[in-house]
Amino acid sequence: MALDLQDYDRKAREAVKAFWGSRERAKLRQIEAGKSDQGERAGVTGGKNMEGFIQVIVDVVRANGLTQATIHRERAVLTLPGYFRPTKLWDLLVMHQGELVAAVELKSHVGPSFGNNFNNRAEEAIGTAHDLWTAFREDAFGQQPRPFVGWLMLVEDAPGSRSAVRDSSPHFPVFQQFRGASYLERYDILCQRLIKEQLYTNATLMTSPRNAIETGAYSSMSALTGFKGFIAALAGHAAAQAARLS
Repeated sequence: MALDLQDYDRKAREAVKAFWGSRERAKLRQIEAGKSDQGERAGVTGGKNMEGFIQVIVDVVRANGLTQATIHRERAVLTLPGYFRPTKLWDLLVMHQGELVAAVELKSHVGPSFGNNFNNRAEEAIGTAHDLWTAFREDAFGQQPRPFVGWLMLVEDAPGSRSAVRDSSPHFPVFQQFRGASYLERYDILCQRLIKEQLYTNATLMTSPRNAIETGAYSSMSALTGFKGFIAALAGHAAAQAARLS
């Protein structure tokens, strides 16, 4: 039986338009209220900018056999136990017959600052995954197969994210792949290595310019980290779980 990818490209474009539109509306509301945040923070504090992507994920899970799964989207029910900390708050959890089927984090990075924020995102992604898999090893979720663990990152496609970046490492050389790499390239390397090291079932990088508020345009940096691969991996996992638990 073929996997159902749920017209993911069209829905992703709608999600991109909603992302940029949500940020813009949040900034306008704060300006009108006379309490605009500094810089780009106003667009972040406005709410769930990634909600459109969450809906794509929900649609794919439902369409590939897990029609009765419980999908948690509200903050009060999005925590999982950790190993190095008591709990971790996720963006989306899928539960079915008492098992954790999927846990997904959805993040975004909009300029003009890309430097320090990239390091913070990388550290967070690595730490979150290591914590979850250690807890899984210690049976925090009971006896069950490995869940789908996903990381989705949407980064603004802008001169600041595409320009080559220099690094200072006075004691040892940085890895060749990072030398002169832009922040978009660094995110792509990060996602590829998160997958190769099995920290995430799939990690995807989507790039989009601000004017995509009108078109929903987005692109990927590599086939390994493209959105289609993320959706296909999730659909396959959902179908396998549905067959096993039916």
